[in-house]
Amino acid sequence: MQERNKSMDERARIPVSLPRDNPTQSYWQDPPDAIADLRTTDELPEFADVVIIGSGITGAAVAWHLLQNEPVDAAPGVERRTAKKIVMLEARQACSGATGRNGGHTKAASYRSFSEHATSLGTPAAVKIAQLELANIQAVHAFAQAHNIDCDLNPCDTIDIIYDKSHWDHAQKTVAEMREAMPEGDPAAQYTFHTPDQVREQFHCHDSIYEGNLERVYGGVSYVAGSLSGYKLGIGVLKLCLAKGLNFQTNTPAVALRQTQPSEPHSSWEVDTPRGTITAKQVVLATNGYTAHLVPRLQGVIMPFRGQITAQRPGSAMPHSGSLPTTYSFIYEKGYEYMIPRPAGLRFAGDIVIGGGLLRLPDDGLQEYGTTDDTTLNEAVSAYLRETTPRYFGPDWGEDDPAGRVRKEWTGIMGTSVDERPLVGEMLGEEGLWMSCSFQGHGMVLCWMCAKALVDMMEGRDGDELEGWFPDAFRVTEERLSLRFSGRST
Repeated sequence: MQERNKSMDERARIPVSLPRDNPTQSYWQDPPDAIADLRTTDELPEFADVVIIGSGITGAAVAWHLLQNEPVDAAPGVERRTAKKIVMLEARQACSGATGRNGGHTKAASYRSFSEHATSLGTPAAVKIAQLELANIQAVHAFAQAHNIDCDLNPCDTIDIIYDKSHWDHAQKTVAEMREAMPEGDPAAQYTFHTPDQVREQFHCHDSIYEGNLERVYGGVSYVAGSLSGYKLGIGVLKLCLAKGLNFQTNTPAVALRQTQPSEPHSSWEVDTPRGTITAKQVVLATNGYTAHLVPRLQGVIMPFRGQITAQRPGSAMPHSGSLPTTYSFIYEKGYEYMIPRPAGLRFAGDIVIGGGLLRLPDDGLQEYGTTDDTTLNEAVSAYLRETTPRYFGPDWGEDDPAGRVRKEWTGIMGTSVDERPLVGEMLGEEGLWMSCSFQGHGMVLCWMCAKALVDMMEGRDGDELEGWFPDAFRVTEERLSLRFSGRST
């Protein structure tokens, strides 16, 4: 009880650790890929032009964009090399953090944050953020298709089932504001509203009873989204980078950073690991919720928090044998769940992957903030998520599978900032230390384009073109680094 009653600022002061050993195994990582424990070279290199810390989608995307202008082909008999020496460090197995643990939702839901962004940042900034989120989804889908990455990609629509009148009213108001603010026909403002009858008939969702209280369906909002395996996507991008000369070192945590000759205009960085020290001209932190472990200044600026997901076998009455044509979110007064049905033709087709439930916990899930422990499950979240599917689908769920409702459940660590926006750019006053972190559990629709923007900054292309599409609100600034968590989670 004492732990639950701690306030948000107290949770933010809990020292951030390295990723834990022996984490829960996610659905997507079973079995691990062949490169899970890869070390490109037996010995840790002593020098690199760039060290990337973290091998999730951010680290992989940064490596890919850095390698784009590098030579690929070599003369017969000559080892293929890159002009830049890029080394990636991963504390555990390849892509073993949030990217390999999320639900695989490429879904922006920009209408849910547009009004808040417009109020705090201005309407042009809100428009830019919404357009970037859609562009990120399109870029990820296109990249996977163009490079034949087998990542269970399923471009499709999504539906938000809304169980709260204030959220329903807000959705209609915000979509109208987006259409007014954006150019006519802008795909980032394309949403379709559905009546309660349409929700029941087309999307098979019903009124819900939670703790004796009726949560009535007010309507639904559908729009373009998709699903994929973040683990397979991340591994696929890493393999492309390895073919271009990336040196990848798994099970090699970065434990400390030191800037050499910080007063000099061209200082370098020493990255300590249990296997030795590597010196680099530039370091990229692709460490999301774990970032403050390496940069103490970010303690209380980027806070880790834990999410939990279950993969459930479909009920006997589920339409399409569970392989529903859309992804889902279920939005209620204080929170939401998100759900990804496994498409037909894939392994475990029809399985229902569902996560969330944080704000149904005592103290609004406060105890899940400030932790880096993905080795265990929260039994209260487990119990809640297990009963969501028959509650939302009602008679369309049917009887549980004879093998049991839950196939697998796991946890993962995300990162959140005080203003709930990513931090992208160079660490102020520390030349050569770059970061793209803090995605609030929204990384699959932010990480790719944030990584692209970061590489543009690193390579001196931080001009009008980047300003045209990348939000200033995502950049690292002194003002943002001075923000601190306070009060309770909401």
